[in-house]
Amino acid sequence: MTTKIHVHGEVPARLEDGFERIRREQRLPEAFLPAALAEAERAAAAPLRGEREDLTELPFVTIDPPGSMDLDQAVHLERLGDGYRVWYAIADVAAFVRPGGALDAEAKARGETVYLPGGKVPLHPPVLSEGAASLLPGATRPAAVWRVDLDAAGRTVGADVQRALVRSRERLDYAYVQAVVDTATADGTLALLPEIGRLRLDLERARGGVTLPTPEQEVAADGDGYRLDFRIPLPAETWNAQISLLTGMAAAAMMLDAEIGVLRVLPPPQPGDLAKVRRVAQALDVPWPDGATYGSVVHDLDPKNPQQAAFLQESKVLLRGSGYVAFDGEPPALAEHAAVAAPYAHVTAPLRRLVDRFATEVCLAVAAGEPVPAEIRAALPGLPEIMSVTGRRAGAVERAGVDLVEAFLLRERIGQEFAAVVIDVAARGAGGLVQLVDPAVIARCDGALPLGERVTVRLAKADPATREIRFTLA
Repeated sequence: MTTKIHVHGEVPARLEDGFERIRREQRLPEAFLPAALAEAERAAAAPLRGEREDLTELPFVTIDPPGSMDLDQAVHLERLGDGYRVWYAIADVAAFVRPGGALDAEAKARGETVYLPGGKVPLHPPVLSEGAASLLPGATRPAAVWRVDLDAAGRTVGADVQRALVRSRERLDYAYVQAVVDTATADGTLALLPEIGRLRLDLERARGGVTLPTPEQEVAADGDGYRLDFRIPLPAETWNAQISLLTGMAAAAMMLDAEIGVLRVLPPPQPGDLAKVRRVAQALDVPWPDGATYGSVVHDLDPKNPQQAAFLQESKVLLRGSGYVAFDGEPPALAEHAAVAAPYAHVTAPLRRLVDRFATEVCLAVAAGEPVPAEIRAALPGLPEIMSVTGRRAGAVERAGVDLVEAFLLRERIGQEFAAVVIDVAARGAGGLVQLVDPAVIARCDGALPLGERVTVRLAKADPATREIRFTLA
């Protein structure tokens, strides 16, 4: 299950103290250095340099979680003969960040935006990430605009990218998009999004790609307190993610053809791990037909089903080991992302992830038939290590934040019993992981646990100071 937590409502002071302790433990950057902040403010106020295509007449919209201000992507979809044309505008962060400057150095130290329920530590100063560089509605913004043409089956038949000016029409959220689709009131881009999204999902399954139907933990205000729930991502989120994926695949193909760039990679699963996961599927009565790929098996699984929830948890071993690889010349031996089942690159979130800015700059140069700028070429070899270090830090922060919220909400319920599902069992039978039915908690549990079964567990420990939660089999 994902470790990302969403918070609705004001965060209690004691919980905020815990988040601050996590920030210190993980040595998260605090305020931006004055030189970086001053550079960002100057860049936000300066006129744009260079020629750009004027695409402000295209009715782009953004689709993000409610309240988002750091808007990386805007989309416009249209029919093209019996196929489709995808216009995907990506915030042009390079228009504001000078290579080798103070802001560039600070972004390399941060690597990516880190999210905590008590707030975020942004990659770029808000004057850019939530202002001048963000694709906010009604504002003319610089963007790297991808044009990807698809055939009637949703297959990519052409792709290009250029610098342009765009103006988003609306800032939409997933619930709204899902509602207009479900009520058959969608038109334009929103009418085509599910059509293209479903075609791309079919192609993903056909090539062996994987989209895990995993829920997210959500913290919501509940009277004078808080509660934890599991939220299943809406289909609209999956359709929107497919637009990002097809853009990342187009970028990877472009960089591989040019023999320069940086890819997001994931090695194929080891035969032993795959055999183990197949045995788990058999033990939990999860159908795995002969010849079916892992991606096609998990696509329609229901995480609310105890056996299927346990299988999803156990099978995540097949998706471990992702990273980045930079190349300048001979393409890397490992150029594919096993979950995408194709070469793939991160280019669609440059406001929140460092590597996207550099990969986009490579693609813009290649598409224009120009040499990749020397400062971009020189930075490529160091990106995998930067993203590895900062990615581990972000993951540790998210896990610690989850543990803190869970311990805080359970702190006064020691000794109580809860209905749970066993989703993981230790190799030697010494306990494992259980997923509570209510509240939405995943934690360690001692005892002889039957994988994929419903059990009753007793809370033995919930300490917000140490962020430790422990259950025993009742």
